[in-house]
Formats: sequence, structure tokens, C-alpha cells
Amino acid sequence: MGASDVARYAAENDTGAPGRAEGRESVFAALDLGTNNCRLLVARRAGEGFRVFDAFSRIVRLGEGLNGSGFLSDEAQARTLSALHVCAGKIRRRGVTHLRAVATEACRRASNCDEFLNRVRRETGIELEIISIDEEASLAFFGCVPLLDHSIAHALVFDIGGGSTEIACMDVLGAEQASRPGARYDTQRLRGWHSISIGVVTLAERHGGEHIPASAYETMVAEVQEALAPFEAKQDIRKLVTSGDLQMLGTSGTVTTLAGVHQCLKRYDRTRVDGSYLDFETVRRISGEIAAMSYEARRAHPCIGWERADLVVAGCAILEAVCRMWPVGRLRVADRGLREGLLYTMMGDQQASPDQAGFRPLSGQWA
Repeated sequence: MGASDVARYAAENDTGAPGRAEGRESVFAALDLGTNNCRLLVARRAGEGFRVFDAFSRIVRLGEGLNGSGFLSDEAQARTLSALHVCAGKIRRRGVTHLRAVATEACRRASNCDEFLNRVRRETGIELEIISIDEEASLAFFGCVPLLDHSIAHALVFDIGGGSTEIACMDVLGAEQASRPGARYDTQRLRGWHSISIGVVTLAERHGGEHIPASAYETMVAEVQEALAPFEAKQDIRKLVTSGDLQMLGTSGTVTTLAGVHQCLKRYDRTRVDGSYLDFETVRRISGEIAAMSYEARRAHPCIGWERADLVVAGCAILEAVCRMWPVGRLRVADRGLREGLLYTMMGDQQASPDQAGFRPLSGQWA
């Protein structure tokens, strides 16, 4: 999402009734620092959902070079700190009362992560929490729940990140069950989840991001399929595919990019992409077209751009591997995920103690 798209998200993303006036209720913020992106949502409770009134997203590439070096580079840290300073300013100005700021795969893997987290705390006041791969998967799932079809009994939800890819399989509540208060937070619906240490950044660094021969693309697809195989062996998801009892939902820059390309958008538009569908034949066709583009053509494409030009082919390979592993036939596109999951779970647990709820009430420096 570019800056204007973030503004549109804040103006148009309303998952419930309008909230009360600013200053009369809790204000929640969810910050997700991934391998590739830094994202923030600020929202108020609105019925069973929330209303976003500020947002931020920037590609920072925190995990650039991590696969080879094992540590966060000075350049990557500087880019990320610049983005986090913007987030800190929004948190202060918006009067945030409850913040949860999480970091994922890059910080899980980096040998100098503690030093980086201390620097973030010292320079921005934001205390980042490194979450487990299990929690990352479950939070991404929670964020996508509103897009699930309650007439299909099971769902496979996946999130293609910069440094990892998460897959969650769950039982979908029927429409009547889903409408009851608090149903959104019922974790018993999760059958299981799986994370592989392969994301768009790690895969592009291993196989190239600018000029990718067809043989390298197929190698990437095969590598991802091999990493997904243990989850299939454990969950036997193909049985649900065969019976027609499985829906698929994808959340990531890769999936939203393909949706934008498919719709021939002259600029990315979240309101047209979020909740749209892609059939697998379209996924294969567009992935092939993108993989065949020159690096320069990908940079010039309005739905890819220079920030994703060297990563999008790796993302297509991961997506195609998922589609080949579980040939459902079509998937729903979600421009939402971990941040929304953080907001839902924070708001759902607001009455619990801080330790139980997992949110972080802010200290006086933010008040």
C-alpha cells in the first residue's frame, strides 16, 4: 500500500458502527514489523469490530541480507527506525491507550536482534515483542475471519511474508454460530497451523529477484512445495479439497498484487482488491506473465512498482506452490491480516488482565 492507499484504508475501512468521539474511549494501535514491511493501524471499537482512523505502511526490508549474514544490517535498521519514528508520532498524536507492537521472522532469526530492539525502545519509545510463528499464524487468521464463507465448513488461510509463510487450517463456524457475541475470538476453530522459513525476501535472495529464468522459477515452486508437504501429511487437507468442503483465503502483498494486475488497475485500490476472488487458472496465467516480464517492466507496472519488482516473482512461486498443493480452484483475496488480528484480539480481551489479554497498556510517555 502506498501512502494514499493507506489514507483511503483509514477513511473507508469500517468493520462496525461508528465509534464515539475521540477522547471518550480506548484507542487501540497494532504495529506489525515484518521482514519486508512496517505497518500500523490505529482504531476504536465499533460494535463487534473496529473503525480505523489512522494507518501507516512502508516497505523497510528489515531482513535484507539476513539469509546470508545472520544479522540485521545497519542500513536496514536505519530504514526501519525511520518508519518506526513515524509510527511513534502517530501513536502520540492519536492518543493511543492500548498498543501491541510485534516483530516476526527477521527479528526471530537475527543474531543482533536484542541490540536492535533496545535501540528501537530507546529512540522511539516503542517496545517491540517478538511473537512465535504459531501466534503469527493465528493472528493473521483472526484478521481475515470476516471474509470467510460460513457455508463452507473448512478454510485454508495463508500469509506470504518477507521471511516466512504461514498456513492455517480451520473449521468455519456456521452463520448462526458466527453471529453470537465473541465468536470471532474462538480459537477452538483452528485445526492447526504451519510456518515455513521461506518468504519473498529469502526466496529472492537465494534464486535472484531481477532476472529469473524459467528453470529457477520452477525450482522455487518445488522448494516451497517440499516445505509445505509435512503440513499436508499431518492435516490431510487434500481430503477436504476432494470433498469440496474447503475454501482458500490468501493475505499478502503477493496475492493483492496479482488481484490488482488481474483487474488491470491503473493504481492499487484496496476497496476493489480486498474480498475479491482469483481462480487458479488466473493465478497461473498472471504468475507466468509476471515471471516472464523484464525487471524494468515489473518496476514500471502500476500494481507492482519498484518496491516489489525484485520480490514479486518469488511471491508468485510461493503462491503457485500453495495452489498446486491444495487445488481448491479459487481463492479469496484479503488485504488484511496480522494487524487486524491484533486489534480484534486486543479488543476482545480488553476486560481481561494485561497478562491474559496480551495487550500493552501504554506508559505515561505516550499520554
